[in-house]
Amino acid sequence: MEKNLEFSDLLRLIDERSTAFRAAAAAAPGLDVQVPTCPEWTLFDLVKHLGGGDRFWAAIVGAGPADAPPAGAAAARAALELPREREALLAWLAASTQLLLSALREAGPESGCWAWWSGVQTPRTAGGVARHRVQETAVHTYDALLAGGAPQPLPAEVALDGVEEFLFTCVATRSAWPHEPAAFDFHATEGRSWRLTVDGDGARSTRIPAPSAESGENADAAGVSVHGTASELIIYLYDRIPAGSLRVEGDAGLLDLLRAWEPEE
Repeated sequence: MEKNLEFSDLLRLIDERSTAFRAAAAAAPGLDVQVPTCPEWTLFDLVKHLGGGDRFWAAIVGAGPADAPPAGAAAARAALELPREREALLAWLAASTQLLLSALREAGPESGCWAWWSGVQTPRTAGGVARHRVQETAVHTYDALLAGGAPQPLPAEVALDGVEEFLFTCVATRSAWPHEPAAFDFHATEGRSWRLTVDGDGARSTRIPAPSAESGENADAAGVSVHGTASELIIYLYDRIPAGSLRVEGDAGLLDLLRAWEPEE
């Protein structure tokens, strides 16, 4: 079974994806171009969102264990006034990412902090924040590349970890699934698979053996199985492409139920 990425790898990938994001923003026709995957935003808005997120999470990690974000952190993010000149704006983003990386390094992966997720499968720690920020930065890099007319898949290293991170962070909950119990399988063509189980006890995911040509799907078949590259899976999970862009087997209606579900926790 493949191991999770090390903390040092997560920091490296945050830096790499932020660098790729800035390159995409620098190459785009302008900061006022629309972002197709974030239809209410321009590229300027996307830069503000990513850099503001870096600074917000830097403050959260730096504050240590807490039941809420630091006082004023959200207001400070909302009140950001940024330069409109592209070079200055991207320099601000680079500085924002470095603030986050410095906070994460100083805290270390086991340091506790507030986080919006349930804590069922992703810990509320600096390590959990780092893993999630890799994905936030990677997906928004995809958005920026798309806005510039040159979309690219997420790197396999990022995407493979991203599918699991999404399931463990954005989906895992103790809130009861309001429908019949179900299982969702996600199969990456790179050879890694996961099963999401939802029932009255909530939602949790685990890695499962990838189907082989000999065995096909697992004997304990899921209600629906989604097949694609890891990049396609993570872009689908973040609602950038429809399920129809991937190979879906079983009851595709379950995917609609999952998308519409809003757990209380």
